[in-house]
Amino acid sequence: MADTHHQEQNRQLHPELPQVIVLKSPPVFRQFEDHFSSRFHLLKAWESELPQDQYLATYAQSAQAILCFGSGPRISADIIRQLPSLRLVVTTSAGLNHIDLSECRARGIAVANAGDVFSADCADYAVGLLIDVLRKISASDRYVRNGNWAILGDFGLGSKLGSKRVGIVGLGKIGLEVAKRLEAFGCSISYNSRKKKEHVAYPFYANVCELAADMEVLIICCGLTEQTRHMIDRKVLLALGKEGVVVNIGRGAIINEKEMVQCLVQGEIGGAGLDVFENEPNVPKELFALDNVVLSPHLAVFTPESFEDLRDIMIGNLEAFFSNKPLLSLVADE
Repeated sequence: MADTHHQEQNRQLHPELPQVIVLKSPPVFRQFEDHFSSRFHLLKAWESELPQDQYLATYAQSAQAILCFGSGPRISADIIRQLPSLRLVVTTSAGLNHIDLSECRARGIAVANAGDVFSADCADYAVGLLIDVLRKISASDRYVRNGNWAILGDFGLGSKLGSKRVGIVGLGKIGLEVAKRLEAFGCSISYNSRKKKEHVAYPFYANVCELAADMEVLIICCGLTEQTRHMIDRKVLLALGKEGVVVNIGRGAIINEKEMVQCLVQGEIGGAGLDVFENEPNVPKELFALDNVVLSPHLAVFTPESFEDLRDIMIGNLEAFFSNKPLLSLVADE
């Protein structure tokens, strides 16, 4: 119980610090935990020897905020109900599929996310994945490293990015940044979203399958919801066609992974750039041998710079909440 004792000791030394529950250490803590602990009393559930339910019961009447992250424990209705004093959920991710938003709304609990922090870096990465797939950069790197250039001669040519017809699924903050970058390459942009964006001139497709049929590239930028789960299925991929490329920097389960693997193995689509997967960190082994597939371990949003910005907005949201000021990145009800 040494770690629990240490937390209690910290609370006694800094009784004025507001309490923030953390079920599991978010990645941003690895670099910046001191910045948080100097401002808040962090209740680190993962360090306690108590079962989680007992640990939460200890602070049920006092803890008003919880800090979480996208790939961490789900902030479920059950957890929320165990914390009757909870008034704020702060997540280090832009996505919200790990939070029971309905329960939060029902209980008047505010939710704050990463806001725009990751948008630019994530868009850069999406374009990088697309260029890699089209120009076969990773594949040609392996070709050289394996000594094949000297033995087998010239490597097969890739395809240019300019003039490609690109469909963006989810024209939110990240999707708009992707569109802006690809326009600079001379691509034509169309999009699918829950509803048409009145402030943009790109052609809108209400049906994602119709979008895929008219595009050469499909880039997945939307969030994961019950409506978007497996939205990109075999039918959509076949509509994209044998030369089509899909890039996913959203969430793995937006694509029906099993059907996508089959399409790639059977040559029914041209390639894929994937930063996210359905069962991370497990990736279908069939993809490892495919030179037209570029794989990345869910890193699209992470740079040292974005981590610093994330630290600032997380601390800013918590400080605003405990000072009764407006949150910096409040998630609006829809």
